[in-house]
Amino acid sequence: MPDSTLADVVRDIHTLTAELQFYERKYSLLSETFFEAYMSGEEPEDDAWVPDFVMWAGTYQTWLDCQRQQF
Repeated sequence: MPDSTLADVVRDIHTLTAELQFYERKYSLLSETFFEAYMSGEEPEDDAWVPDFVMWAGTYQTWLDCQRQQF
């Protein structure tokens, strides 16, 4: 996001937060807790969850990147 404005980042954070909340409700797990487990290599209980977990991890990483933006 090299040329992002503050308004762009805020909009992106809101969108990403809504996506994270979807996964948190679906799996009854906070994104931070999920991400720590995911990054440590923990496998999902069900193979059907893998696509969601990949998307969730990517969404959380993008959310973290947005949070670190400095203006």
